[in-house]
Amino acid sequence: MTGTSVELFEYSLGWLKQEGWAIVSLEECLERLASNDQSRRYAVLTFDDGYWDNISVALPILERNNAPFTMYVPTAALTRTMQCWWLGLRELFRSRDDVTIDAMGMRFHCHDLESKRLALTKVDQWVHQDYRRAEMLAQTFSDAGISLSRLNSQYFLDRGALQELSRHPLASIGGHTTSHAALATIDTTSARAELADNRNYLENLLQLPVRHHAYPYGACGVREEHLAKEAGFATAVTTRHGQLGTDRLNQFALPRIGVGSAFDSEISFAARMNGVQLAAQTLLAGRSHRQPAARDVSGRGRATVS
Repeated sequence: MTGTSVELFEYSLGWLKQEGWAIVSLEECLERLASNDQSRRYAVLTFDDGYWDNISVALPILERNNAPFTMYVPTAALTRTMQCWWLGLRELFRSRDDVTIDAMGMRFHCHDLESKRLALTKVDQWVHQDYRRAEMLAQTFSDAGISLSRLNSQYFLDRGALQELSRHPLASIGGHTTSHAALATIDTTSARAELADNRNYLENLLQLPVRHHAYPYGACGVREEHLAKEAGFATAVTTRHGQLGTDRLNQFALPRIGVGSAFDSEISFAARMNGVQLAAQTLLAGRSHRQPAARDVSGRGRATVS
């Protein structure tokens, strides 16, 4: 559950139950949408990347609430080759008070938790502006003695743990590309391989069908939607905020509601789930004649809502 607190996660599940929401699997969600079942509001819980604490921390909470969930896993997390730059940055700022990011031409002096958090956020946003910049951090990590392979082992499930999780009655495993690539930034041949190879790898490992996909960073467009369908997935989720509906439903661009930003709270979660925040954003967008973009930091718990 990297990215959200235990307290907020437990509150979120409790709030859903208290407000009369059913927590259903993604497969059941699709069945309800197909039959236009409007008897009760329902939510789907999803997790990106396959972190160890999804099992050690989140799973017992999910079990207590009998809450099904989908976990989207990139191949490279399991093979310990993923360029998990966000974890490298977190380790960099955690272990040092003075940090130089040569690729940005910036030096950060951060001697307390708040200044470290603000500096980390600034670098994180810099990468999210162009995901190709992540490669420019490799020398910084090397100079600081930070091994991304070691961080893979520290933070992400291994193959045996994922196999065991896939047999849990509440769990479903989905695809998340081979390398956790921002698909919209790479050529069509590479994007197609990222999707298909990841699905094949997971199906061979788990001996189960892998029907659902999450676009890393939410970086997707019409091309990526077509490629996900071509690769054999039944759905694909984005980081776009919104609620599901049967009108013009695009199963390869499903919205999600994020739980776990640094500024998240019980009040903001309830506002998003009730549609208050989305309505306000839409109103503001109409006034400014532009649609605000929503970005995701990998590894956060999600509720896909209908």
